[in-house]
Amino acid sequence: MATNDTILIVDDEPKLARSLALILQRAGYRVTTAGTANEGLQLLEAGAFDLVFLDIQLPDQSGIQVLPRIRSLFPDMPVIILTAHASLETAIEAVRAGATDYLLKPIDPEAIVARVNKIHDTLQQPKRRREITTKIQALLEELHTTGGSASSPYGLVPGSSPNDPTRYITRGDLSLDLHTRHVSLKKHYIPMAPSTFDYLVTLMRHSPNPVPYDTMVMESQGYQGLNRIEAKEITRWQIHELRKALEEDVRHPLLIITVRDVGYRLVI
Repeated sequence: MATNDTILIVDDEPKLARSLALILQRAGYRVTTAGTANEGLQLLEAGAFDLVFLDIQLPDQSGIQVLPRIRSLFPDMPVIILTAHASLETAIEAVRAGATDYLLKPIDPEAIVARVNKIHDTLQQPKRRREITTKIQALLEELHTTGGSASSPYGLVPGSSPNDPTRYITRGDLSLDLHTRHVSLKKHYIPMAPSTFDYLVTLMRHSPNPVPYDTMVMESQGYQGLNRIEAKEITRWQIHELRKALEEDVRHPLLIITVRDVGYRLVI
């Protein structure tokens, strides 16, 4: 994939940082590395990156401590936590602090590239959608001045069909495009992080039935064998992000309803 996206790797293991950088460079990304939290923050303060890989254990600060500073600098920039410790508590803490995703060492090259490509595609969607909308509006204006007419249902690219169940899931005014990972509510595009989108897909597929916590985590992220409390804790933060994106008032949700001691359900 040819791309101008820039990636910062903050990790104190030189061999791992070099290997990860080489994997990403071969995939078409421009990569910069840092060995400490302070060095990484200096690079971030000097210029924006499109994505950051952040080690959980750094010599001067932990990745968890660094995350709030990164979020204050670039609230929307994806941050992927890297750790050799498969701790559920650490994963939850990282998500709470603003991490986009959580990956375990040793790194799997194919999984890393697939995850970064997925995030790259998600970041490109708003820009691409604006370009398409501008072109469609220009075409409609031209047709109007020449006496023609045209329409594009659901704001989709001409030629696509909102009735294709392998690509689109629609409930009321909420529509998901599984190929482009677009979310549309009342025909307005809603930007959404990849993992949060996956939770919405799960809710949509089960709607209007309640989805238990463990089912949501398993279908959305592939985590299995969690007890109810663990699954509830992971799910709670994803639901918080979904409500921020979809609800008019997150304190009084009307779309994503809590089913006490069970899970959540989508009502639309």
